[in-house]
Amino acid sequence: MNKHRTANFKQVSAVAPVAPPVEEPATKRQRTADIATLQEYEYKEAKIIAEIGCNHKGEIEIAKELLLLAKQSGATVGKFQKRNPTELLTPEQYEAPHPNPRNAYGATYGEHREFLELSLDDHRELKKYCKEIDLEYSCSVWDTTSAQEITQLNPVLINVGSPSNQHWEMQQVLRDEYQGEVHISTGMTTKEEIEKIVTFWEQGKGDAKNRVVLYNCTSGYPVLFEDVCLLDIRLLQQNYAHRVKSIGFSGHHLGISIDVAAYALGAEWHERHFTKDRTWKGTDHAASLEPAGLAKLCRDLKAAYTAMTCKKEDILDLEKTQRAKLKWGQYNKEILGQAAKH
Repeated sequence: MNKHRTANFKQVSAVAPVAPPVEEPATKRQRTADIATLQEYEYKEAKIIAEIGCNHKGEIEIAKELLLLAKQSGATVGKFQKRNPTELLTPEQYEAPHPNPRNAYGATYGEHREFLELSLDDHRELKKYCKEIDLEYSCSVWDTTSAQEITQLNPVLINVGSPSNQHWEMQQVLRDEYQGEVHISTGMTTKEEIEKIVTFWEQGKGDAKNRVVLYNCTSGYPVLFEDVCLLDIRLLQQNYAHRVKSIGFSGHHLGISIDVAAYALGAEWHERHFTKDRTWKGTDHAASLEPAGLAKLCRDLKAAYTAMTCKKEDILDLEKTQRAKLKWGQYNKEILGQAAKH
């Protein structure tokens, strides 16, 4: 099957204009230009990242179970997170209590983070397990040490989360010492900071910028619909589609309808937090999809991709019978013709 869907509209001009054309307002001309751009956009099959993160509760067997559930649900990638808490946190942050004690896995926030960390050997084992079940392994890195460790595994892609997208030392490791894709989220990030990210990658050796996937994102757990701000995908497309490899969407909202809209706007990559049980202990579970939800999302994105075509002919084969039976001027063509003679 062709993996690309390309819109190919034909402009139809009026046969006999009754008056000279009037110049369109600038706003309408801009809308027309936007539509023309959309018509030329090449839709690709959506890729779905199941962001397991730390929803494994610090247990590698739960991590493996979540990978298998993600694969069975239709995900493209299973993704984790890697931190070095003593490097990432200030001493005050490390020793402070968890802001939500109900979700804490330690007496301090630092101990909580240490408890949830999987070792590099654990990640190596998870990557091997992903290969066994035909699922891509990936990981978000939060600090320089974690970036250096995960690059040793050479996954297909590594993620830079919204909190870390201004961490230049860490990104330099990913830019200069790693050759895979780097997916960067832009939650809680100003437009000026986004420009700095893209410029940083453009300054890399070789074709570094074309390894970058830039994600629209709002950082919240969960995010209300009015704060998803999907139209920012258009801004990323306008400003950066020609400067990075592609555009993605990282959603922290409830439900799955928003993701299909994001795909229609041009997001090729889709990232959603994933868990087995949204009632589990931890801050990310409430904004995560369970297996049934992820499976429906994968199904709906695949359907949207299939639907992103134009009619190959004015009347499709499946319409011809209905046209003959239902359309005025077709089923009663003879009667109308006779009436026109009188």
